[in-house]
Amino acid sequence: MKSLVLFTLGLLLAGMPTSAKKHIMYVGTYTKGMADGIFIYSFDDQTGKLVDLKTPVVSNNPSFLAISPDKKYLYSVGELDNLNENKSGGISAFKIEKNGHLSLINHVLTNGANPCHVSVSPDGKKLVASNYSGGNLSLFDILPDGRLSEMVQRIQHSGSSVFPGRQNEPHAHSARFDATGKLLFAADLGIDELKIYQVGVDGKQVSPNSQPFVKFAPGSGPRHFDFSSDGNFIYVISELNSTISVLIKYGGVWKEIQTIKTLPKDFVGESWCADIHLSADGRFVYGSNRGHNSIAVFKRDQLSGKLELIQTASVEGNWPRNFTLDPSGRFLLIANQRSNDITVFKVDETSGKISYTGIKVQNESPVCLQFLK
Repeated sequence: MKSLVLFTLGLLLAGMPTSAKKHIMYVGTYTKGMADGIFIYSFDDQTGKLVDLKTPVVSNNPSFLAISPDKKYLYSVGELDNLNENKSGGISAFKIEKNGHLSLINHVLTNGANPCHVSVSPDGKKLVASNYSGGNLSLFDILPDGRLSEMVQRIQHSGSSVFPGRQNEPHAHSARFDATGKLLFAADLGIDELKIYQVGVDGKQVSPNSQPFVKFAPGSGPRHFDFSSDGNFIYVISELNSTISVLIKYGGVWKEIQTIKTLPKDFVGESWCADIHLSADGRFVYGSNRGHNSIAVFKRDQLSGKLELIQTASVEGNWPRNFTLDPSGRFLLIANQRSNDITVFKVDETSGKISYTGIKVQNESPVCLQFLK
């Protein structure tokens, strides 16, 4: 009898809604010179409601943001091409205050034009910026107080590919450390490669891995990528041919096992992929289509790693750049650059499909969303 009572109580508790939590979300934008560029919102993970905290930070084209693993610092690119007449963009370091507000620590040059992506190593000690026009990566040390060192290494890519006007030269579009911090991966849109580097220790510099790159189909334009939680798969979204490539690790070698379109078979017109994320449980993969203006939802086979397209949902806006899943995993939020808004979608926990909540917040040229988890 006691067991029956406990079982019934467990069912009742399982059916009860969890208490709402408020999360800080930062929004990076394109600006017209020095202006309010980083916006700070509060997000309710029960209702999906976004509230502008009215504490914007002045910046110049902070088009991509990254938060340190200890949640104490935020780093922002300044996507520019001629800071200090140096054919360079910049990176700004901010301290995250208790209320989520940002205080500038310092600013450094990337020594590469138009940095469009930034990420931090798992130990919080290194930062890498991807310079799109420069076709190179810039590496920095992060000091104990969150301050950035001057650039410690620049890695220049070389080559070209076949897409007219977009692949005449290298275009580093994103770079991320793996979970161990021992490898650095970089997607280069201009040369159709995912570069692989070994991360130096004890003062040694980053160097090409024994497998220096994975090559994609000519004209693909790899842009962003995400890792599976076990580290055995990488999902690469390619801008120019609207595909996701699935890479699997065989021993120490990465191989492509699937390439799948992000668009419906009957779509006619121009569309360019942007961002990609795996769900926290690894069951689903999401990618954004600019032009078709949709989120492609894929069911993921967790054993083989392969994908099946199950939905393309309108973003209810124009030109979805970056998007993110909230910390609860119940919502997906989209930065629609050209319609100047952020739209909020509910994620079905069983199917992985998304549905529009009707929540839309106006924001000028939003292009990057980052939660302070």
